[in-house]
Formats: sequence, structure tokens, C-alpha cells
Amino acid sequence: MSRDGAVAGLFLAPSLIGFSVFYLIPFVLGFYQSFTDGAIGGQLVGFRNYADLLHSASFRKAAGNTMLFTAVGVPLLIILSMTLAILLNRSLYLRSWLRTSFMLPLVVPVASVVTVWQVFFDWNGTLNAWLHELGMARVDWMQSNWSMSIVVVMYVWKNIGYDMILLLAGLQSIPKDYYETASLEGAGRFRQFRHITVIYLTPTLFFVLLISIINSFKVFRETYLLAGDYPYDRLYMLQHYMNNMFFELDVQKLTAAATLMVGCIVMLTSGLLRAERRFRENSE
Repeated sequence: MSRDGAVAGLFLAPSLIGFSVFYLIPFVLGFYQSFTDGAIGGQLVGFRNYADLLHSASFRKAAGNTMLFTAVGVPLLIILSMTLAILLNRSLYLRSWLRTSFMLPLVVPVASVVTVWQVFFDWNGTLNAWLHELGMARVDWMQSNWSMSIVVVMYVWKNIGYDMILLLAGLQSIPKDYYETASLEGAGRFRQFRHITVIYLTPTLFFVLLISIINSFKVFRETYLLAGDYPYDRLYMLQHYMNNMFFELDVQKLTAAATLMVGCIVMLTSGLLRAERRFRENSE
């Protein structure tokens, strides 16, 4: 090993040790536990825990709600953040202030955010007070099918600033000469967007899509603080299921569910990276 490699390894060692102790080793142990019938001294039972998990109605409900949330929230987040990035890439009044305002949700503690949303959507909250003033019936928002929409809006509101900044950086890295040349050759705005913006923004767009999917699996804090351990059926996510298995000390189902969720994220990530690589090769 060269001297530079040894020095780099020395500086990376604390991070690698911390990652191994707190993430890698626990995951490997949990993966092993998902194939046993007991937390301590358990016997290997193969895929029995996974079979029991897939036959569990609560797990299927949690998995379905999580996939629905990701399928609705992520495209909506990408479309809105892309639209804002394109608008803020132009000369607008108060552009710097707008960029800062969209980033504020990232620095606000989750508990504070949830408190505001609870005040707004509570049975005696602000929204129901407005409905009452208009002569309309109150709605128990968190105990209705609207609950999923509320969490989707919260997810978009909290992450739109981060995604917008990444896409804005990608837009600003595209040379303006490309647009000027295309304009001189008679290309309209739509053709410029399709053949210049989309092509050169693709690497950033895939990265933002990947980050957004990962963040969609991290909404447990918001849903837990909003609705508790056992929320309305539409809000029951995989994280709720694993949290309840933890409190019941059902380590086997907990680790099996965690392994399936990690496997799903890995497959989505691999598919996105493969699609991005193929798209880049075709573009070249």
C-alpha cells in the first residue's frame, strides 16, 4: 500500500469503524436473526419467518400503504421541485428570498412541524373552524382517507426545498451557449427543454429521484407523532409495523420486515442506476 493510501485509510478508519459498529454489524446480525426462531440460541428455520410475514394481513397493509405513499409522493415532489427550479433559474423579484424560504422546512424540528400540522388538521383545529364558518361539516382528517394526502403534502413540503436546490444547481451547470445556439437555429422553448435541459439534467434528476425515494421511507417520525402507534389504516406504514414488532419483542418478524424493506430499496436503487447508465450511454 502506498503512503497516500495508508494516510487515507487512517483518516477514514474512524468513520468506517463507526459505520461498521452502528450499521453494518447490526444489519448482518439482524439478517441472521430473520432466519431463526429465537433471539437468543434460536434454531435456523429457513424462510419460515418470511412466509409468516407475507401471510400477515397487517404487514401486507403496511407494505401497500408504503408503496402507495412512495408512488404518489415521489412523482409529485419531483414535478413540483423541477417546476420551482426552472422558475427560480430565471431573473425573478425576491429570488434569493424565495430560495431561502423553500429551504426553511429542512431546519425546522420535526416535532415543531407536526405540532403546527396537528393544530391545523385537528378536530377543533384551524381548518375545521374555517369549514364551520362556511357552514360545512367538520372532518376528522387524521381518521379518514384524507390522512394519506395530509402526510403526502407534509412530505412534499418538507423535501421540496432540498430537491429544488439540487435541480437548480444542475440547471445552472448547463452552458447557456447551448440554449443560444438552439434559439438561433429556430428551436422553441419546448424543444430546448426536451433536447437540452432534460438531457443534461438527467444525472441530477436521477440522483434527486433516488434521494426522494429513500426519504419517502423515512416519514415514520411524522406519521408516528401525528397518529401514534396504531394510526388510521391508510397511514399504517412499514415503519409502524416494525416499531410495533419491536415493542412486542418479536425480533424475527421485525428483522424479516427490515430485510425486505432494505431489499426493496436496493432493487429500486439498482434499477435507477442501471436506467441512468443506459440513458447516458444512449445519449452519448
